[in-house]
Amino acid sequence: MKMEKAVLAVITTKQEKVAGGAPIFLCDSQEEMEKVAANLEAILDGISHALSDQLHIIVKH
Repeated sequence: MKMEKAVLAVITTKQEKVAGGAPIFLCDSQEEMEKVAANLEAILDGISHALSDQLHIIVKH
């Protein structure tokens, strides 16, 4: 089965701002969040999108 158009992960520095069914990665700083997002983007073969300074998502188009 091929997965299409899904949120694969959420990376944030503000846990209280997120909830839901995708895995959530909580980071201590914006720098850590950007590193985690870049690594997950490669690992999951997805695309990272910054929705704010405190929130990135990895999606599969």
